[in-house]
Amino acid sequence: MDVDAARIRREILDEDTAPDPYVLRDARISGALTLDGAEIHRAVRFEACRFEEPVRLEGATTLGVAIVRCTLPGLLAPTTRFGGRLDLRGSTIGERDGADPAVDLVHADVAGGLRLDGAHLVAPGRAAIEGGGLVARGGVFCEGGFVAEGEVGFPGAELPGGLWLRGARITVGSAQAYAFHGDAVRTSNVRLQGLRTDGRIRLRGAQVDDLVSLEGAELGGAGSSVMCVGMRTEALDLRFARTPAGGVNLRNAHASRIQDDPGTWPANLGLDGLTYDWLGDTATDRREDVTNRLAWLRHQPHYAPQPYEQLAAHYRRSGQEAEARRVLLVRERTRRATLGPAGRAWGRLLDATVGYGYRPWLAGIWLALLTLLGSAVFAAHHPVANKKGEGPPFHAVPYALDLMVPIGGLGQRDGWHWAEPGVQALAYGLIAVGWILTTTVVAGVTRTLSRG
Repeated sequence: MDVDAARIRREILDEDTAPDPYVLRDARISGALTLDGAEIHRAVRFEACRFEEPVRLEGATTLGVAIVRCTLPGLLAPTTRFGGRLDLRGSTIGERDGADPAVDLVHADVAGGLRLDGAHLVAPGRAAIEGGGLVARGGVFCEGGFVAEGEVGFPGAELPGGLWLRGARITVGSAQAYAFHGDAVRTSNVRLQGLRTDGRIRLRGAQVDDLVSLEGAELGGAGSSVMCVGMRTEALDLRFARTPAGGVNLRNAHASRIQDDPGTWPANLGLDGLTYDWLGDTATDRREDVTNRLAWLRHQPHYAPQPYEQLAAHYRRSGQEAEARRVLLVRERTRRATLGPAGRAWGRLLDATVGYGYRPWLAGIWLALLTLLGSAVFAAHHPVANKKGEGPPFHAVPYALDLMVPIGGLGQRDGWHWAEPGVQALAYGLIAVGWILTTTVVAGVTRTLSRG
C-alpha cells in the first residue's frame, strides 16, 4: 500500500482523532514526513513500513513513537520531547551516501526508553547515532543483534535507566575512529558485554552509578582502544574476550571494584591516578597474585609512583603487609632506572643494604656482619687508652657493637682509640654505617608495629 507523507502528517495532527493512537502497517510512504516543531497529542506507531525520505521531528513534542521493523533513510529528532518510549526495534535506518546521522537525537528528551534492539543503522564514515545531551530516563537499549555502521555517540547524555549494548556490533572502518563515544555520560550502567568493534571506545569523565562492563568484548581500536580518563564508577569489569588491539587508558579514573584478566591485559595500560577500593585476585596464591600485579604495573608506558602506592594500599587494606612492602620495594627499583648514574649507584647501595627501608632485616644482617668484621680487626690490633688507667678493659666485640649501635653505650667507644690510621678509619666508618643501619631497622620496626 502506498501512502503520501502529507496525508500521514494531517492524520497525525488531526485533533479530532486524538488521543487515539495513530497506527500504520505495511505501507510504502512517499514524500517527506516532516513534523518539525509539531505538538502531537497521540502515540504514533509504524510497523513494517518503508519510507522514501527521512522522518523529521526536530523540536517536536509528542507521546510515544514507534518505528518498528521499518526501513527509512534517517530519523532526525534533535531537541524533540517524547512523552513515552522511542521504539526503533528491528528497523534499518540510514543510507550509505547520506550526510546526516542515521538517528539524530541531540538534546532530545525521552521520558521512556530508547529501544534499538535488533536495529541496523547505516551511516558509514559519520554518526550512526548522534545522542549528545540526550536525556532518556528509561535507558538506551541496543541489544538483540544491534548493528551500527558508523559511530554510536552519547556524549553528555543522562541515562538513568542505563546504556545497554550487550552483543552489539559497531563498525567504523578505521582503527583510529571512535566506535562508541560516551564522554561525560551520566548513567546507572554501561553494559558493553560481548561488544565487537573495529574502532575505539571513549568514556572520558563518565559518571556511572553501578557497573561499566566490557566482559567478553572484542576491541580493534588503535592507540587507546578504551579511553576512560577521569571516569567514576562503582564497578569496572575488564575481562575482555581477547587482548584489545590498542591500550586501555584509566588515568585519574576511580572504580570501587575492578575485575580483570591477566590473559587479556593490553601492551599499554594508563594507570597513573587510577584509584580503587578492591581489586580482583589474579591467582589463588598471594605471592603469585603480587607477581601478576607487578607485571600489570609494568604495562604502563612510563614510570609513575602513584599506581605502586595505590596497589600497596590495596594490599594493606587486605591485611597483606608483606605484599605491600614488596610492591613499594619494586617501586623504588623501577624509579631507580629513571635516575642518573649517581642516583642509580646510591639506589643500588640502599637496595643491597636495607632494601630501601622495606626489608629492615637486611640491615640487621649487615649490622651483624660488620660487627664480626670490626671485632676481628680490633682483636688483631692494640688500642690506645684515651685516659690511661681509667675506663673498662678493652674487649673487641663490645667495642665493635658500641661503634655500630648509636643508641645507649657499652663504655668502650669513649675509652679507646687507635694509633694506626687504617684501624681508626674503620672505627669511624662503622660509626657512620651504624647510624644508617640502626635508623633503618628502627624505622622499619616502627612502621610494622604502627600498621599492625
